Amino acid sequence: MSEENMHGEELVSPEIMEAMGISRPAFEEVMGIIGRMPTVQELSTLLAMWEANGRQQSLYGWLKGQHHVVEKHEYLYTGTDTTHKDIREPRVKDCIALAHEVVQSVAPQPDGHGGQPSFGRSELLYMVGNVSTQFLDSEYARRCLHIVADPVKMTTVEEDIEYLELILGSLLDAGVITSLRPVGSGGLFATLVQGSGGKVGFDILTCREIRLDAFLFGEEAGRFVVSLPERQDDFFLLKMDEARINCCFLGHVTKGRVLVDDMDYGDVKGYM
Repeated sequence: MSEENMHGEELVSPEIMEAMGISRPAFEEVMGIIGRMPTVQELSTLLAMWEANGRQQSLYGWLKGQHHVVEKHEYLYTGTDTTHKDIREPRVKDCIALAHEVVQSVAPQPDGHGGQPSFGRSELLYMVGNVSTQFLDSEYARRCLHIVADPVKMTTVEEDIEYLELILGSLLDAGVITSLRPVGSGGLFATLVQGSGGKVGFDILTCREIRLDAFLFGEEAGRFVVSLPERQDDFFLLKMDEARINCCFLGHVTKGRVLVDDMDYGDVKGYM
C-alpha cells in the first residue's frame, strides 16, 4: 500500500522506485534534490526533465549534477574581476532553504497602491518587465553568499519604470488586474509571499534559461508582479502587447502550498 503525505498526494517509496527500475543511489539523489520522499508528481517532473535532456547520461549521473540550468554564467559579472562567475547554482533543496532565509530577512515591501488586497484564490500571476538575470546586488547575495564586492549594476531607466507604473496603475483602477506589487528586497519570491498575505499559496514555473536563484531572488528594478482573474487574461495580454511591455506568465494562486516548477516548497504560512 502506497504512502501519502498530509495533502493526500501519493509518495514514492524506495521499494516503488526499485520496482520502476530506478536504482537505490538514484533514489537517494532524488531525496537529496527534493529534501524528502518525493511525490508521484515530483518524480514525474524530474523524469520528464531527464527525458527532455535526451538521456545523454544515466539517470543517476544526471540527478547527481542536477542544477536548474548550468553552474556558470557570464552575465553574473561584467567587470575585470571574474571570481563571481564560479558561484555554483543552488540545487532545488538548497533553494527551499534559501527561500525561507531570504523572505524572513526582508521587511514587508509597500505595494505602491496602499490598501490593495492580497492575491485572490485561483487568480493568474504575471511578472511585468524584463526577467532578471543577475542577483549579485541583492539581499540573497549579501546574506547567503556573503558577497561584499559590488558588481556592475544593470540599471533600468527611470522613465521606463514610470511608464510601467502608469499603464499598470490604469489597469488596476479599471479592475483588469486586482493587485500590483513592485519586485523589491528579496526578489520575486519574497514579493509573491508578501502578496499572498499568508492566506493563499502560489504555483509558478521559472524560466529554464535563467539561473533559479537569479529568477527567484534577483532584485533588478523595473519589475512588477500582478494578479488578475482568468476572465481578464486575454484583455490584459492585449494591453501589454499594445503598450509593448514585456510580461512573463508565472502561474496561478493556490489554496496555501508554494510550488516552484512542480516542486513543493512548503506551506506559505511557513514563510510568514
